[in-house]
Amino acid sequence: MNGDDGMPGGPEELADGLLEEELRQAAAVLDPVPAELVQAALEAFALHELDARLAELTFDSLVDALPIRGVTDAPRMLTFRAGETTVDVEVTEDGLIGQLLPPQPARIEVLGGPQTARAPLTADPLGRFTSTTPPSGPFALRLRTGAEVIVTEWLRA
Repeated sequence: MNGDDGMPGGPEELADGLLEEELRQAAAVLDPVPAELVQAALEAFALHELDARLAELTFDSLVDALPIRGVTDAPRMLTFRAGETTVDVEVTEDGLIGQLLPPQPARIEVLGGPQTARAPLTADPLGRFTSTTPPSGPFALRLRTGAEVIVTEWLRA
């Protein structure tokens, strides 16, 4: 809004700014953001790479597959696609098994919350990789091939 003299910063705008600051202070005292959430947000922002390609989820067995009678702990099958590159992943209670197509070596990081500092996985020349640690909570994969960086969509384990 404009002040009485036509310039920005008039009495109404000043009052709005003061009210907004009072509301921020009240929210910080009465309903503070948990420290873990602030840390997770900072780490998620730090994971952002401008040159990374996003691999879109094209298949999720929780959504797209028909249930099998009598099977209660079927592995979760996921397929991600970024251009000509496909990443197939099987998530079980024992870990991850995956393959990169077209087959190529790659370094794979399982991204997650602040407690999931894991050693990177290595895809062999046939594009296969495994992890004996299953993801927990929200997770994504970051793949570094010789030519590019690909990051999958985030999913809940």
